[in-house]
Amino acid sequence: MSRAQQPSRRTVLTAAMVAAVSSGAVPAAAAAVAPAADTDDPAQAPARPIDYHVWTTYSDWRCGTTLGVRVAAGRRPGVEIGTPIGRTDYTDPHTGTTATWEYATWTSPVHRLAVPATEAIASWNAHTPDGTWLQVELQGTYSDDTATPWYVMGRWAAGDQDIKRTSVDHQSDGKSTIWTDTFAIDDAGTGLRLVSYRLRLTLYRKPGTRLTPTVWRLGAMGSDIPDRFTVPASTPGLARELGVPRYSQEIHKGQYPEYDNGGEAWCSPTSSQMIVEYWGGRLTPEQLSWVDPSYADPQVDHAARFSYDYQYQGCGNWPFNAAYAATFNDLQGVVTRLASLTELETLVAAGIPAITSQSFLKTELTGAGYGTSGHLMTVIGFTADGDVIANDPASPSDETVRRVYLRREFENIWLRTKRYNASGKVVSGTGGVCYLYFPAHPHPAQCRALAAVGVR
Repeated sequence: MSRAQQPSRRTVLTAAMVAAVSSGAVPAAAAAVAPAADTDDPAQAPARPIDYHVWTTYSDWRCGTTLGVRVAAGRRPGVEIGTPIGRTDYTDPHTGTTATWEYATWTSPVHRLAVPATEAIASWNAHTPDGTWLQVELQGTYSDDTATPWYVMGRWAAGDQDIKRTSVDHQSDGKSTIWTDTFAIDDAGTGLRLVSYRLRLTLYRKPGTRLTPTVWRLGAMGSDIPDRFTVPASTPGLARELGVPRYSQEIHKGQYPEYDNGGEAWCSPTSSQMIVEYWGGRLTPEQLSWVDPSYADPQVDHAARFSYDYQYQGCGNWPFNAAYAATFNDLQGVVTRLASLTELETLVAAGIPAITSQSFLKTELTGAGYGTSGHLMTVIGFTADGDVIANDPASPSDETVRRVYLRREFENIWLRTKRYNASGKVVSGTGGVCYLYFPAHPHPAQCRALAAVGVR
């Protein structure tokens, strides 16, 4: 399971609205099970309540405001430090060490959300050689025409020697709050929404060097998912299973307790490593040399260490997992939401598995054998009956990781935003959050599937 057992650290706030998938937002198979609009005019159909927007092309990066940053062309265009605009001291809150860094910034144009949002989650893909790191911030405008502060959404490096990657707690303006990796409106019931935002990158390097981070992808998902304990049942539309490696987090119990008490909490990095390797990502013996050689599947220990959030004190920071996946050659990672199991079928049909986040009682997911207030697993396919085939890392061994979960149960525990916990208290659900990892240069069918779920 994950550190989502601490709901005060990641509170998912949701608000009531009609959930519907707009016409044209999903392929024909998905449209067949989308909720019907109240009108026959497609132009009047309710908008899909999820807006993922990204800056990733050369022209995207050229549209931003650069201060000391240069835009690099090539197969993977990005931004990197050109001529630093200054120096600053940073005291790492987790080591107490103060160091001086040169820096440069890139600020995105304002993105106006297709649907005003109650939540937003940023994610990024970058290369940070030793001696460099980056910070991602979000600043938005509310529906009452006031502005948010610049919120830190993460301080990140692929390694952990220069800084300790970290989220930043205690960020709020009385209208919204950052919960680890998620911007959330404090009281969605007031009708207040985030209507637009911009993102700012600050790139850091050791003074006097030519080192630089390179950021290839920067985006954010804004959403307004309705309050719901149940979701409409979908109709099965695909029978396919992807050949994703199977890893258990449970065989890592007690290993490296400095990373969230060891393997029992490593559902997120274990799931990430499965999909990284599905796409061909491999770690070298040198990269794994720090792991005790007696441990099986040392790559899981590696994934946990290098996705660990030192403030959250866990490996379940969603953007940090996506950024970890993107450190492998020719891989991209995003955090978004999906609106239905049909959208997930669309991805699997194109060969793209997904990591889903859900919480449930033991009685709510037949065959799981456990309950959890937060858990990640990897959806790898669907049976002929439409049931979900998942690589569930909360299994006692690698051999038992493959599970089949009833479609109706799975879609409800994943897509709902409200649930009752074991004490009968109303608590939050994730509302369809997932990680998507896919090639840096997807083939046309993969591009179409990603576009169908709002990702490019």
